[in-house]
Amino acid sequence: MTIGIMGAMVEEIEPLLEFFKEYEVIEYAKNKYYKTNYKGHDVIIAYSKIGKVFAALTATTMIEKFGIEKLLFSGVAGAIDEDLHIGDLIIATKLCQHDLDITAFGHPYGFVPEGSVYVESDFLLNEFAKEVAKEKNIKLKEGIIATGDQFIADGKKKEWIRKTFGANALEMEGASVAVVADALKVPFMILRSISDAADMDAGFDFDEFLKSSAKNSADFIISLLDKVIEKS
Repeated sequence: MTIGIMGAMVEEIEPLLEFFKEYEVIEYAKNKYYKTNYKGHDVIIAYSKIGKVFAALTATTMIEKFGIEKLLFSGVAGAIDEDLHIGDLIIATKLCQHDLDITAFGHPYGFVPEGSVYVESDFLLNEFAKEVAKEKNIKLKEGIIATGDQFIADGKKKEWIRKTFGANALEMEGASVAVVADALKVPFMILRSISDAADMDAGFDFDEFLKSSAKNSADFIISLLDKVIEKS
């Protein structure tokens, strides 16, 4: 089995590379992919760079060139749910694109013809994640994650996204990864560690807590990888 692990930024995969220690670096399509073997299975690790286009490119490459059969995404997100706090972990039950807008043609926000507002993540991988959380006595939340090519710091905009999509957290890659994986029939899950809370200054908190939040997410992903291999 070949498993892919993605992040958006180098900080989000650094803890993974430190864990695996030995890996092959493969350069392709202006990016680097890190290939290692873990418990008899190939693992492909990459950070896409920020944004939906880069995330979609990286997810597609991992599936089409490297043949991954399951895709795990590890990274950070901003909270728009007041029940989420810095360092909390959340898995996406479904994802949407909050900046996709063709409402002028009578469609709801986030929708395109022949598409849908939400893409659901893989139920079984999410169940594995919940098992890991229980075993590690970690609080793991589930919810809707909204994606857009904007770093949202404005409180009014956050509230609009929360109300419009029922979203719990914000980031810039997850929904595009979801669209690709869903279209190519690869089970996926999106795990995010909260780097800034709903009622705090986004820029300040992001800079201060990025590395620690990314480490929380990566540590969990490693345990989830063990669970996926165990159950497969």
